[in-house]
Amino acid sequence: MRVLVTGGAGFIGSHIVEELHSRGHQPVGFDTRPWPGAPPGVPWITGDVRDAVALADALRGVDAVCHQAARVGLGRDFADAPGYVDVTCLGTARLLTAMARAGVDKLVLAGSMVVYGEGRYDCSEHGTVRPGPRREEDLAAGRFEPRCPRCGAALRPGLVTEDAPADPRNVYATTKLAQEHLAASWARETGGRVISLRYHNVYGDRMPRDTPYAGVASFFRSALARGEAPRVFEDGAQRRDFVHVTDVAAANAVALTALPGRPAGTLRAYNTGSGEVRTVGELARALTAACGGPEPVVTGEYRLGDVRHITASSERLRRELGWRPGVGFAEGMARFAAHEPAADTAGQADPSPAS
Repeated sequence: MRVLVTGGAGFIGSHIVEELHSRGHQPVGFDTRPWPGAPPGVPWITGDVRDAVALADALRGVDAVCHQAARVGLGRDFADAPGYVDVTCLGTARLLTAMARAGVDKLVLAGSMVVYGEGRYDCSEHGTVRPGPRREEDLAAGRFEPRCPRCGAALRPGLVTEDAPADPRNVYATTKLAQEHLAASWARETGGRVISLRYHNVYGDRMPRDTPYAGVASFFRSALARGEAPRVFEDGAQRRDFVHVTDVAAANAVALTALPGRPAGTLRAYNTGSGEVRTVGELARALTAACGGPEPVVTGEYRLGDVRHITASSERLRRELGWRPGVGFAEGMARFAAHEPAADTAGQADPSPAS
């Protein structure tokens, strides 16, 4: 299969190019810059996903698209909103329009678990509930855990499934959900087939560093490389699922193989995570141990756009497509600590939200 990989020079996109090449596919890289490390013989097109002419050229002879290009992370403040909408939403709309014109009907989309907002919570009295956004006065007072919106009781965090309502809590999350809506509309109108892989916190080699859009794992590793202690926000008990980038690349390859068998005109979403629930504090301690650096410092700082707990079940992806993660948390952290950080790839590929 000849596959266009948008954002192909970025963190996740470059791994997808390698994975597809190793499986005998014909990846075509597409990014605003070339990737010097691309496998030999992989065609490369330098262009922007908002450029209709470049997209038309890139889609010639293509069977499917892996769409990774996006503006990444939570950003700094709402002033970043136009840039997110421009790159992520307009870029996706331009790509889908070009695919329709070129007759390319198969798409794997880089989705994100941020579309759920806060994760699943259960109240002992009211069952599954959806708490509202956390209040700044609670965060400032160190009250980080959401409470039951009906009785105010403590909640038990759980795993989100794909049928949970979308509840984006920041601009980045809103644009990732918009990508799915655009792709679903395109599929219905053209008879296309879409799989959206809702990535969890992706980490691994070639992850960008020292940028407002980097993931928390990258921030911690950069601090340790400078001989500084990782600074852990809130109390470090935020629950996440850290999935290695090579496993995410493999999920893309599996999804591409499954696309021809999907019903025409549909989008199917799959949570894509390791299945291991870990805390941000555990991440900091694991990287500290692997790097031999100073112990993490829990600061109590917070960001209003962050959610407390978000972990999701990837059972649907395992059951329906046969995907299994191959890199466990301990092995992944050791490998991540040993790799040299990459330069900033913000705006190219979608590593995960900064938290």
